[in-house]
Amino acid sequence: MIEYEAAIAEPTFIEVSQTMNQRDLSEIKRRLNPDRRNPTVIRGCYVGGDGHVISTFAQPVFHLPQEENEKYMAIFKRTLSGTPGQNQREIEFSAAQAMDGEEHRLLTALRESALTDEDAVEAFYQRVITYIQSSCVAQAQSVTEQQSASNHLILLMHDGYDVPHRDQNGETDHEQSTGVFQYIVCSVCPVKQTKPALSYYAAESEFHSRLSDWVVAAPELGFLFPAFEERSANIYRAIYYTRDSADMHDDFIQGVFGVERPMPADEQKETFQYILEEALAEECSLDVVQAVHETVRGMLQEQKADRTAEPLRLTKQNVKEVLEGCGVSQERTAAFEERYGETFGSFAEIPAVNIVAPKQFVVSTPSVSIRVDPEHSDLIETRMIDGRCYIMVLADGDVEVNGVNVKFRK
Repeated sequence: MIEYEAAIAEPTFIEVSQTMNQRDLSEIKRRLNPDRRNPTVIRGCYVGGDGHVISTFAQPVFHLPQEENEKYMAIFKRTLSGTPGQNQREIEFSAAQAMDGEEHRLLTALRESALTDEDAVEAFYQRVITYIQSSCVAQAQSVTEQQSASNHLILLMHDGYDVPHRDQNGETDHEQSTGVFQYIVCSVCPVKQTKPALSYYAAESEFHSRLSDWVVAAPELGFLFPAFEERSANIYRAIYYTRDSADMHDDFIQGVFGVERPMPADEQKETFQYILEEALAEECSLDVVQAVHETVRGMLQEQKADRTAEPLRLTKQNVKEVLEGCGVSQERTAAFEERYGETFGSFAEIPAVNIVAPKQFVVSTPSVSIRVDPEHSDLIETRMIDGRCYIMVLADGDVEVNGVNVKFRK
């Protein structure tokens, strides 16, 4: 096993309780403007579908042709994109991991050596290759499919950002520095084989046959380490990206970070809904669900209107206050608090977009589904008539059935 020097705490590291905001992340993304050539080096490992290494390379960014540099920077910028809380998640390291964890020690070696530590780079490649192999085996239904699985390109980039001072008014002074933020970005991209086809050759003004080729696709996952928070490094956190928010690539998280995966966005939504149903029991009425949806939707609209605001996150206390405002009993709100704490953690903050879909409101039974503009969800109500439950919709204006205007019998 390869050993690395333990991470040494730096005076600029911030507390774990902080969260990387989009303004901080945008500042790092601007570093990846291909015209500036800020990153120092790009390293890569081209891997076959069966896990064998086809080639490796290391290229100083300064020497890259402009077109190639633009392509690489586009890949790394995509890795720093996404929707916070959905396909862009925070990976948390414990204090013990940051001090002596094997995975954290490897990431630190990559960062502190500016990707010049050959043993660390090779060890990292092997961890990612192990994930690629397990992923191909899981997806393939036969040996033939496994052998023909997509190749992958593992990319690593290092940069040292001399962070300019920013005053209380948000003004940046480029003459003063608050320190150098050393970081790495990793992108794992499928490399797909194109099909032979006719292609136009401009010099000859003719179409000729073009052979198949291997093309690098958009990254399916990647990360930034360490996180950039409050304009300094936080070694207790990495920013993790997945192209598909429903697929967290658990093997990669375990192999590269050595932590449990964050709960996917869809799972967060389903879990929250289950907790709400179970805790409120008979008090989980249409009125209550409407109120929760409308309140959170309103908060999301306010956040969207303020371009400087960070993505909205909800705490247990936020939801409790909404429930109390809807008239839910103290007993049921207490039950919700307890279940929320057991499932997510007492101090957990859930992205609001993972709880409420702001652009839809759906009421459904096993045989009927009613979709309503969220701004007019108040047009729906439930009533008990002669012992039977009905969903009532206020028909204010014309009514169409399969495109045909219908009239109501008086």
